[in-house]
Amino acid sequence: MKIILASQSPRRKELLQMVVPEFLIYPADVDESQYPDESPEAYVLRIARLKADKISLQNPEDLVIASDTIVTLDQVIYGKPATENEARQTLQALSGQTHIVYTSVVLQQGNKRKETTIPTKVTFYPLTEEELSNYLMTKDYQDKAGSYGIQGPAATFIQSIEGDYYSVMGLPIASVYRLLQDFRKQHD
Repeated sequence: MKIILASQSPRRKELLQMVVPEFLIYPADVDESQYPDESPEAYVLRIARLKADKISLQNPEDLVIASDTIVTLDQVIYGKPATENEARQTLQALSGQTHIVYTSVVLQQGNKRKETTIPTKVTFYPLTEEELSNYLMTKDYQDKAGSYGIQGPAATFIQSIEGDYYSVMGLPIASVYRLLQDFRKQHD
Protein backbone atom coordinates (compact mmCIF):
# COMPACT_ATOMS: atom_id res chain seq x y z
CA MET A 1 0.00 0.00 0.00
CA LYS A 2 1.32 3.40 -1.01
CA ILE A 3 0.46 6.64 0.77
CA ILE A 4 -0.72 9.51 -1.41
CA LEU A 5 -0.97 13.16 -0.42
CA ALA A 6 -3.83 14.69 -2.40
CA SER A 7 -2.29 18.16 -2.42
CA GLN A 8 0.30 20.21 -4.24
CA SER A 9 0.87 22.45 -1.21
CA PRO A 10 4.58 22.66 -0.36
CA ARG A 11 3.60 23.27 3.28
CA ARG A 12 1.53 20.08 3.49
CA LYS A 13 4.31 18.11 1.84
CA GLU A 14 6.86 19.45 4.32
CA LEU A 15 4.61 18.70 7.30
CA LEU A 16 3.63 15.19 6.19
CA GLN A 17 7.32 14.32 5.83
CA MET A 18 7.56 14.63 9.63
CA VAL A 19 5.51 11.44 10.08
CA VAL A 20 5.53 9.66 6.70
CA PRO A 21 8.98 9.19 5.15
CA GLU A 22 7.74 8.22 1.68
CA PHE A 23 4.58 9.22 -0.13
CA LEU A 24 3.37 10.20 -3.56
CA ILE A 25 1.77 13.53 -4.42
CA TYR A 26 -1.35 13.55 -6.61
CA PRO A 27 -3.08 16.94 -6.47
CA ALA A 28 -6.87 16.73 -6.46
CA ASP A 29 -8.58 19.39 -8.53
CA VAL A 30 -12.18 19.64 -7.32
CA ASP A 31 -14.98 22.19 -7.49
CA GLU A 32 -14.57 24.25 -4.30
CA SER A 33 -17.80 26.23 -4.62
CA GLN A 34 -19.63 26.73 -1.35
CA TYR A 35 -23.25 25.61 -1.13
CA PRO A 36 -25.85 28.17 -0.03
CA ASP A 37 -26.28 28.12 3.77
CA GLU A 38 -23.35 25.68 4.16
CA SER A 39 -21.47 26.28 7.41
CA PRO A 40 -17.69 26.77 7.24
CA GLU A 41 -17.16 23.51 9.18
CA ALA A 42 -19.37 21.53 6.80
CA TYR A 43 -17.76 23.17 3.78
CA VAL A 44 -14.13 22.46 4.73
CA LEU A 45 -14.88 18.81 5.52
CA ARG A 46 -16.85 18.35 2.29
CA ILE A 47 -13.96 19.73 0.21
CA ALA A 48 -11.41 17.47 1.96
CA ARG A 49 -13.73 14.49 1.32
CA LEU A 50 -14.08 15.44 -2.37
CA LYS A 51 -10.29 15.53 -2.72
CA ALA A 52 -9.91 12.17 -0.97
CA ASP A 53 -12.69 10.61 -3.08
CA LYS A 54 -11.22 11.83 -6.35
CA ILE A 55 -7.74 10.39 -5.72
CA SER A 56 -9.02 7.26 -3.96
CA LEU A 57 -11.23 6.33 -6.93
CA GLN A 58 -8.13 6.29 -9.12
CA ASN A 59 -6.01 4.50 -6.47
CA PRO A 60 -8.38 2.29 -4.41
CA GLU A 61 -5.62 0.14 -2.86
CA ASP A 62 -3.62 3.10 -1.60
CA LEU A 63 -4.10 5.31 1.46
CA VAL A 64 -5.02 8.85 0.45
CA ILE A 65 -4.49 11.82 2.75
CA ALA A 66 -6.50 14.87 1.74
CA SER A 67 -6.86 18.18 3.51
CA ASP A 68 -8.49 21.58 3.16
CA THR A 69 -7.96 24.78 5.16
CA ILE A 70 -10.19 27.83 5.40
CA VAL A 71 -10.10 31.11 7.30
CA THR A 72 -13.40 32.38 8.73
CA LEU A 73 -14.59 35.50 10.50
CA ASP A 74 -18.22 35.74 11.61
CA GLN A 75 -19.08 32.65 9.50
CA VAL A 76 -17.67 34.28 6.33
CA ILE A 77 -15.05 32.22 4.53
CA TYR A 78 -11.97 34.10 3.32
CA GLY A 79 -10.41 31.95 0.63
CA LYS A 80 -7.34 32.39 -1.53
CA PRO A 81 -7.28 35.94 -2.90
CA ALA A 82 -7.55 36.43 -6.66
CA THR A 83 -5.88 39.86 -6.54
CA GLU A 84 -3.68 41.97 -4.31
CA ASN A 85 -6.67 44.23 -3.62
CA GLU A 86 -8.72 41.23 -2.47
CA ALA A 87 -5.85 40.23 -0.16
CA ARG A 88 -5.77 43.77 1.26
CA GLN A 89 -9.54 43.69 1.93
CA THR A 90 -9.27 40.30 3.64
CA LEU A 91 -6.39 41.40 5.87
CA GLN A 92 -8.22 44.64 6.74
CA ALA A 93 -11.21 42.53 7.82
CA LEU A 94 -8.97 40.29 9.97
CA SER A 95 -7.03 43.24 11.48
CA GLY A 96 -7.54 43.46 15.25
CA GLN A 97 -9.97 40.51 15.16
CA THR A 98 -10.04 36.89 16.27
CA HIS A 99 -10.78 34.58 13.37
CA ILE A 100 -11.06 30.81 13.14
CA VAL A 101 -8.95 28.64 10.86
CA TYR A 102 -10.51 25.24 10.12
CA THR A 103 -8.47 22.41 8.65
CA SER A 104 -10.15 19.14 7.75
CA VAL A 105 -8.15 15.99 7.09
CA VAL A 106 -9.50 12.83 5.48
CA LEU A 107 -7.63 9.51 5.31
CA GLN A 108 -9.22 7.14 2.84
CA GLN A 109 -8.47 3.74 1.39
CA GLY A 110 -11.21 2.47 -0.88
CA ASN A 111 -14.42 2.84 1.14
CA LYS A 112 -12.63 3.03 4.53
CA ARG A 113 -12.31 6.54 5.91
CA LYS A 114 -11.07 8.43 8.98
CA GLU A 115 -11.52 12.18 9.27
CA THR A 116 -11.22 15.16 11.57
CA THR A 117 -11.72 18.91 11.53
CA ILE A 118 -9.50 21.08 13.70
CA PRO A 119 -10.55 24.66 14.61
CA THR A 120 -7.86 27.13 15.69
CA LYS A 121 -8.49 30.68 16.89
CA VAL A 122 -6.02 33.27 15.60
CA THR A 123 -6.01 36.87 16.82
CA PHE A 124 -4.36 39.58 14.71
CA TYR A 125 -2.96 42.81 16.08
CA PRO A 126 -4.54 45.90 14.53
CA LEU A 127 -2.66 46.38 11.25
CA THR A 128 -1.49 49.72 9.89
CA GLU A 129 -1.69 50.61 6.20
CA GLU A 130 2.10 50.60 6.11
CA GLU A 131 2.24 47.06 7.53
CA LEU A 132 -0.35 45.89 5.00
CA SER A 133 1.46 47.50 2.06
CA ASN A 134 4.84 46.10 3.12
CA TYR A 135 3.34 42.63 3.51
CA LEU A 136 1.51 42.74 0.18
CA MET A 137 4.77 43.65 -1.57
CA THR A 138 6.19 40.27 -0.45
CA LYS A 139 3.44 38.47 -2.46
CA ASP A 140 3.24 35.97 0.43
CA TYR A 141 -0.56 36.26 0.34
CA GLN A 142 -0.79 34.42 -2.98
CA ASP A 143 -2.36 30.95 -2.88
CA LYS A 144 -3.09 31.20 0.85
CA ALA A 145 -6.47 30.97 2.53
CA GLY A 146 -7.16 34.21 4.36
CA SER A 147 -4.33 35.89 2.41
CA TYR A 148 -1.62 34.89 4.86
CA GLY A 149 0.64 32.06 5.95
CA ILE A 150 1.33 31.84 9.68
CA GLN A 151 4.87 30.61 9.00
CA GLY A 152 5.83 33.56 6.75
CA PRO A 153 6.11 37.35 7.00
CA ALA A 154 2.54 37.57 8.38
CA ALA A 155 3.80 35.99 11.61
CA THR A 156 4.24 39.57 12.88
CA PHE A 157 0.45 40.10 12.61
CA ILE A 158 -0.36 37.39 15.14
CA GLN A 159 -1.13 38.46 18.68
CA SER A 160 -2.25 35.01 19.86
CA ILE A 161 -3.19 31.55 18.72
CA GLU A 162 -5.46 29.11 20.52
CA GLY A 163 -5.23 25.64 19.03
CA ASP A 164 -2.97 23.82 16.57
CA TYR A 165 -0.29 25.93 14.88
CA TYR A 166 0.27 23.26 12.21
CA SER A 167 -3.44 23.24 11.42
CA VAL A 168 -3.15 26.92 10.50
CA MET A 169 -0.20 25.97 8.27
CA GLY A 170 -2.48 23.50 6.50
CA LEU A 171 -1.94 20.08 8.10
CA PRO A 172 -2.52 19.34 11.82
CA ILE A 173 0.35 16.90 11.96
CA ALA A 174 -0.31 15.48 15.45
CA SER A 175 -3.90 14.68 14.44
CA VAL A 176 -2.73 13.19 11.14
CA TYR A 177 -0.24 10.99 13.02
CA ARG A 178 -2.98 9.72 15.34
CA LEU A 179 -5.40 9.14 12.46
CA LEU A 180 -2.68 7.13 10.69
CA GLN A 181 -2.13 5.03 13.83
CA ASP A 182 -5.88 4.37 14.18
CA PHE A 183 -6.18 3.57 10.49
CA ARG A 184 -3.32 1.07 10.59
CA LYS A 185 -4.71 -0.64 13.71
CA GLN A 186 -8.16 -1.04 12.19
CA HIS A 187 -7.12 -1.98 8.67
CA ASP A 188 -4.04 -4.15 9.03
